[in-house]
Amino acid sequence: MIVAADVGGTFTDVVVVDGAAPIIRKIRSTAVQSDAIVAVLDDLDTHSSDVGVLHGTTVATNALLEKSGARTALFTDEGFEDVLEIGRQHRPSLYDPFLDRSEPLVTRHDRFGISDVSEIRVPSDVESVAVAAIDGHVDPRWERGVRDAIRVTHPRLPVSISSEVAPEFREFERVSTTVLNAYLVPGTRRYLTQLARDVVEAGRAESLAVMRSSGGLMSVESAAELPAAILLSGPAGGAIAARSVAQLLGHDRVVSFDMGGTSTDVCRIESGRIDASSERSIDGYVCRMPSVAIDTVGAGGGSIAWIDSGGSLRVGPHSAGADPGPACYGLGGVDATVTDANVVLGRIDAGAQFGEAVAIDEARSEEAVGMLATRLGLDLTQTALGIVRIAEEVMAGAVRTVSVEEGVDPAGAWLVAFGGAGGLHASAIARSLDMAGVVIPPHAGVFSAIGLLLAPPRSDVVAAVTIIDGELEPAAAAAERIAEQATSELRAAGHDVTTLEFHLDVRYLGQAHEISVPWAPGDLMPAVRERFEVAHVRRNGFSRPDDALEIVAIRCTATATPPLDGLRSGASDGDPSPPRSREVVSNGGDVVEAWVVDRSSLVPGDRLAGPGVIEADDATAYLGLGDRAEVKAGGSIEVTW
Repeated sequence: MIVAADVGGTFTDVVVVDGAAPIIRKIRSTAVQSDAIVAVLDDLDTHSSDVGVLHGTTVATNALLEKSGARTALFTDEGFEDVLEIGRQHRPSLYDPFLDRSEPLVTRHDRFGISDVSEIRVPSDVESVAVAAIDGHVDPRWERGVRDAIRVTHPRLPVSISSEVAPEFREFERVSTTVLNAYLVPGTRRYLTQLARDVVEAGRAESLAVMRSSGGLMSVESAAELPAAILLSGPAGGAIAARSVAQLLGHDRVVSFDMGGTSTDVCRIESGRIDASSERSIDGYVCRMPSVAIDTVGAGGGSIAWIDSGGSLRVGPHSAGADPGPACYGLGGVDATVTDANVVLGRIDAGAQFGEAVAIDEARSEEAVGMLATRLGLDLTQTALGIVRIAEEVMAGAVRTVSVEEGVDPAGAWLVAFGGAGGLHASAIARSLDMAGVVIPPHAGVFSAIGLLLAPPRSDVVAAVTIIDGELEPAAAAAERIAEQATSELRAAGHDVTTLEFHLDVRYLGQAHEISVPWAPGDLMPAVRERFEVAHVRRNGFSRPDDALEIVAIRCTATATPPLDGLRSGASDGDPSPPRSREVVSNGGDVVEAWVVDRSSLVPGDRLAGPGVIEADDATAYLGLGDRAEVKAGGSIEVTW
């Protein structure tokens, strides 16, 4: 039995696979994320000898966003104490003079420049330490010496060193990532250690693994010491699952679209390859760790609608979350949300059940949206439709970010829509971007949890190199070294390595930014140049074939066999239900009669034409006027127009 649990801001999604039909659970997220997981395991009456638990968590992300991490000290070279604060010349908003960069996670008082290890003095109330030498990516000995000296006097104090966290050039990015990791270690370690006690040591399961940002599984012990690697733990699962369903349907170009209760996550996938990044900025903090290239916007089902100082209607990024949730949940929420707007528009059924113990109250939605309508001078329907349109434009912007801004036209690509609310808005967004259509996969409401089942155990290792239009022997030597490190990490977790992949970070000599291109030991420089220039033209629109190339890093990814080797069929045998209909408000603002069907009653080959609503226990989909849907083998629904 494998239990995959993905924790979101509003719901915790659980998928249980034991050789039969999967068991789906969607429950409200708890204040302590692990409480929901333990409750599910207790309900299943599991036994440790035959149960593995996979976890997608936002515990590290939440600690960063809420600024609830540990008090951290930074030790670096004398004279470089302010690198963390100086940063780069990037501004959060170029034309907003009132918007400041995020405050450093380490105060100036806790940043120390040292020239002699004997000078180290750790403040008594510091909970974690970051050590980052300016040349730590080249020679790690100084950092290791500082760590050893700290451990003599403070043996229980966690110490993160840059040569192990992010051994790459660029001192600011390396220092930032190391500090970020140190800031998150104590809280993440406490959470994961307690979860391991509750799950493994208590006999509820035999093993526990955590999803990493790059789209693979890592041991709970490794995640506890490297929380910077799990900052995008949850969203990565959705991209993995979207790739699998795209391959089943034969779609080479897709964008995954995961709309949950708090946010929407999008990612571009081409020819089975998930767009990846070696650096992300999260809430203004640079993290130089491999991650799925996801763009996240604060537009989800629970996003709150509000009126700004200029009298304009806005949606998000603030969310009603799990507690109290949207007004229609009847749990104390009074603010109008995107979910409430969909209830008012008839696209979500009054009285519907969301997950477990959450029933929809239409009157509360109308009251919440009505309060905004009065202030705006609009009627109830106009206000609800305005909320939906604004949210959809924000989400369409996220799709543009991962496509147009990366030099890729979204026209002709498919939007794989999931999450509890993804199917309600996907058609309107895909139409606005001239996309080919929408895919709504089976079990859409818990699809990111399914991604955990499809994710391979994974190790990511990087080494800094400097090669300027020369022979690649240094790269081959570095590849051998980091391949051994990546392989050892997986073997230590009990896995056999099945694939090794390498990438080179390449740029024109003198450029400020590099592009990662695939490479295999033995490939020569002409092959590297060809791949780089193709990627450079796509991203930047030009190439400079006469300029020298510089290789600055080599990356190795080792993977093992995933828990599941592919998506299981989500097709239903058909459970006929009586035909239903209800009035809904179309995207054009007209009230129309729409059919309503239970997804469990649909079978491959069924065809539907909008307007209509497809309901399931974990998600709802809306087909507008002109939309056509077909149920495919495997249970996915393709929507075109």
